[in-house]
Amino acid sequence: MTCNHPKIQFASTWASIALLVSLLTGCGSAPLQLKLPIDSDASVASVNPPAPTGAPSAVEPVARATPIGPAPTAAPARTAETARTIPRPSGSTLARVAPEPARLTTESAIRSVPSTPIEASREIRDTLPISQTIDLTTPADDLWERIRKGFGMPNLSSPLVLDRQIWYASRPGDLRRMAERSRRYLYHIVEELEKRGMPTELALLPMVESAFNPMAYSSAHASGLWQFIPSTGKTYNLRQNWWYDARRDVIASTSAALDYLQFLYDMHGDWHLALASYNWGENAVARAIERNRARGLPTDYLSLTMPQETRYYVPKLQAIKNIVANPEAFRIDLNHIPNQPYFVTVAKTKDIDIQLAAKLAEMSVEELIALNPAHNRPVISASQGETLVLPADHAEIFLANLESHDKPLVSWQAYTFKKGDHLEKIAAERGIQLIKLKQVNGITSRTKVGPGFQLLLPVRGLGSGAEPLPAVFRPPAVPERASSTVTRRATHVVARGETLAGIAKRYGVSVENLRSWNGAGQVNAGQRLFVQRSLPATASSQSTSTARKSSKAKAPAKTKRPAAKPAVKANTKASTARTSG
Repeated sequence: MTCNHPKIQFASTWASIALLVSLLTGCGSAPLQLKLPIDSDASVASVNPPAPTGAPSAVEPVARATPIGPAPTAAPARTAETARTIPRPSGSTLARVAPEPARLTTESAIRSVPSTPIEASREIRDTLPISQTIDLTTPADDLWERIRKGFGMPNLSSPLVLDRQIWYASRPGDLRRMAERSRRYLYHIVEELEKRGMPTELALLPMVESAFNPMAYSSAHASGLWQFIPSTGKTYNLRQNWWYDARRDVIASTSAALDYLQFLYDMHGDWHLALASYNWGENAVARAIERNRARGLPTDYLSLTMPQETRYYVPKLQAIKNIVANPEAFRIDLNHIPNQPYFVTVAKTKDIDIQLAAKLAEMSVEELIALNPAHNRPVISASQGETLVLPADHAEIFLANLESHDKPLVSWQAYTFKKGDHLEKIAAERGIQLIKLKQVNGITSRTKVGPGFQLLLPVRGLGSGAEPLPAVFRPPAVPERASSTVTRRATHVVARGETLAGIAKRYGVSVENLRSWNGAGQVNAGQRLFVQRSLPATASSQSTSTARKSSKAKAPAKTKRPAAKPAVKANTKASTARTSG
């Protein structure tokens, strides 16, 4: 009886024998007839690794097995190769003819296997240690990359965007300085945006508003990173007094700005219109939308009629976004900013001099003011702010040095101006220059100083009046009780042959201001320029101002929350000197 198994030809190796035994077991007790070439004793290298010397042979258990099939009989002498027909499996239609093979026993097959030793299995281990450190230079840890991944505002396509891209890209030095200043504040702003689910393009908005200068102060009295005007600042609980202006507080103003932007987006359902409202005022944008709707015109940002500054406002942000998204394409090098907190807050319960706080924190006064720009005086008043902002790696140093400090924390004291007092006499008595006394107290030529006026004077004997004030410490002047001038805005259409210098001279303004108001590097015939001038106050101008306020009150009111911003927040990119970083 034979097994109906397909014909298999094997070389005479021990692997073949093992397979034969397996097949035999599968076919029951029926012998299996194997067809092999006559030169079956030829050795073939095994596919398995050789066993180690002295190891038992893998085929020893079957070394004494009985021959497969009936005992072989003496084969007839052969002078030529004979052929026989192999019984074909059932269902087969062809018969194969092969040379008559010699019968093979297990022992003969085993003897034909070369005695090459088999190597032992080895486990391969990775000997390289796993690094336990984090490389902060990888893109995943770069704050710029985090900002790019959070972009969510629709892109604005406009020739003005291209114009602003060219303007910014042609000033790589200014961009680098602006980006360097931003490294103190960007992480905090991005964190707050992500908590609220807002697009991270808004983290770049202070580049448009203030160039990331927290001391920026515009002619429209807008202040801080986010350029809040006084009225809107009060609406969002940003305190403004003699000691402290929360519009310049990095943490408080960021929270207020994002609250305001979220409110504006909820009002319009469109980020471009929300940004236009942030610059121009939500009531003004609402009126522009109503005008277009009444005429059957589109009401998107690009379709509205608006002032020049607001027309350029969103394109500026879009241009900066495009540069941040792909700085290499603009040949701009944005230095790596670690994706980790730059500053932390430390609770404070006592007044402390700015100079002393910087000394205890072992940092520069300029850096301390850049993180705590809301304080108007050289003393950080505990009653005006509950926390002190310090670099993350200086907080513990400050607390340790503060605990061991056994001298007074304040070298300045408040003084109320009395009848018969004179600033010159007070300055001489306290050992401080008159010009520095005025600077510390925000006194200008228009400030009326009289009985009841509050002054900050150096304590006698401590020498604080002789110490120079930090270069970036420029507190805003005391608000005027009445202004003898009003700001008027005009639109000038450039005529053929006119230059920026000629137009600036005509209106009595500087070329720099003319450029900053309009974002223009050069002018062309027919171009409209926005011009701002200060003129003597008149009854007609006052009545015009009153009429403008009345028209705002008639704007469609969708909510009672924020008050409208002025018609145009002129020169919001700051008229004050900017920090050098």
